Amino acid sequence: MTDWVRRAFTRQIIRKTRKGPQTFEITPKDELVYGVKFAICMTVCLTGMEIGNMAFLHTWNSEVFSAITGLIGLVTGIFIGHRV
Repeated sequence: MTDWVRRAFTRQIIRKTRKGPQTFEITPKDELVYGVKFAICMTVCLTGMEIGNMAFLHTWNSEVFSAITGLIGLVTGIFIGHRV
């Protein structure tokens, strides 16, 4: 599997020069990539935990749901904020 998080944050800049247009790629820092991967993995794990809680205990855990909501907001904010 290719590194899709790194590709999502990579920017391409086209600069006009005398020789013609040149394309440069600006790659994100490793800390950003690892942080986004960690947040996505934790969102998936906490969602599985909430599904298991509802399946086996037949109850809703609001603490797990608030953690899921916070992580989804974090990941969405990172993706939207980095593209500006």
